Amino acid sequence: MTDLATALIFFVYGLAFFSMGFATALEAGRAPHAYFQKALRALAIFGLLHGLHEWIEMFGKLGLVPAEVISPLSFMRLRVALLAVSFLPLPFIGVTIMDSRGRYPRAKFLAPLLLLCSWGIASLALAGRYSAEQAWAVAGMLARYFIAMPSALLAALGFRLQCIKFKQEGRDYRGKYCTWVAISFAVYGAVGQLFARKTPLPPSTYINEELFQSLTGFPVQLLRALAAVAIAYFILRLLREFEFEMKSEIERLQQERLEAAQRREALRGDLIRRIVSAQESERRRIARELHDETGQTLTALGMGLRGLSASLRCDPDKEAEKLRHLEQLVEHSLVEIQRIISDLRPSHLDDLGLPAALRWYLGEISMRAPLDVDFEVRGQAREIAHDVSTALFRVAQEALTNVIKHANARHVWVRLEFDAEEVGLYIRDDGCGFDAQSIQLAGRDSLGLIGMQERAILFGGHFKLRSRPGEGTFIEVVVPRTGRGRVEDVDSADSC
Repeated sequence: MTDLATALIFFVYGLAFFSMGFATALEAGRAPHAYFQKALRALAIFGLLHGLHEWIEMFGKLGLVPAEVISPLSFMRLRVALLAVSFLPLPFIGVTIMDSRGRYPRAKFLAPLLLLCSWGIASLALAGRYSAEQAWAVAGMLARYFIAMPSALLAALGFRLQCIKFKQEGRDYRGKYCTWVAISFAVYGAVGQLFARKTPLPPSTYINEELFQSLTGFPVQLLRALAAVAIAYFILRLLREFEFEMKSEIERLQQERLEAAQRREALRGDLIRRIVSAQESERRRIARELHDETGQTLTALGMGLRGLSASLRCDPDKEAEKLRHLEQLVEHSLVEIQRIISDLRPSHLDDLGLPAALRWYLGEISMRAPLDVDFEVRGQAREIAHDVSTALFRVAQEALTNVIKHANARHVWVRLEFDAEEVGLYIRDDGCGFDAQSIQLAGRDSLGLIGMQERAILFGGHFKLRSRPGEGTFIEVVVPRTGRGRVEDVDSADSC
């Protein structure tokens, strides 16, 4: 085979590895695992260095290296040194994949270092037996035996193990490409590097490039080039698979985000409708209570006063008794009005703060319902934003209303907890509980849960609910004290 044909083989050989190295350097970050990203980056270094080595070989074959720039011996030293160094990333690849959990972080650096040292020691030990040119030729042959062959086989083993891991993940196409890369590296190392240039040192005096060509009819460089093309092809296909799966994953995440946004908007629309309905219900309740209690009392008071003005002179003692009765009606009306006002907005919350308002409200609950209530404040009480205090108070109201109506509980524990940045409200009861996994937030009976969740998320906090049948219910609401936390997506909050 002519030098031109051989140079063309070296060009294709180098082009395959160099293009693989360049593409892998750009796309290694798409790999699904951090350790495999490191392995691919090492593969990129191998491709770039080894491709450069083969192009240097091509220039030498074509006689394009001017002697006045670099002497033949110096050129040989450069070529052999670059050959040895270019293979060092391959054992790094193999060991990195085999130690994917990172239990032995030094091993991936130790393996290339041991191979390099063994080659250096052997080359130095034999250098004194030959002339300078023969010694560097022997060093080149030893680089293939001591570094190239074991390195390529380690890389082949690593890619074969990666194939098994991909198949265990259900990524059969990735596994198939890794298998072909492993086969190509095995051929490249076990066969392509076995037949080195002929030197005075056995076994290259017998097993060399000339023997390979006499057995096969074509030069071993062609086999190496074909193996390089195969490695580059399947690595590029693997990178394309990573790119395709990443795009698919991005599309899937975008679709999920869109669906989540649609669900959130639907949930918020439903919540707004329910809030409006709740407002109307509350107005009807207030009107009914004013009519049934305060209105009737004021009507009786007016009638009593009219009768009193007509008969005051006839029977002063009897009218004095009526006055005392009317006074009791006024006091009763004032109590009812104060109760309605407290239900709408407790003055304790504005005047004394959240802990005092909760303590007052829990005292009212324990008097109105057969329920033992324990209240605890942990941490140093700190200033809370006005809206945050209101939100936490409403959460406590709704949670305790649910306990009274549905839990059939005998005991409830309420804890208010302060820290430097957040305030948390924790409510637990010993009631009947329910299946928190099956409840639907969009259901009619879960408006209170939606309201609690929305109040927490509105102030950048989170809402959690845990309950099981027969095990009671636990509610946790934690929000920033200032109410300026980041507003999370509704679907990302932990909820029932």
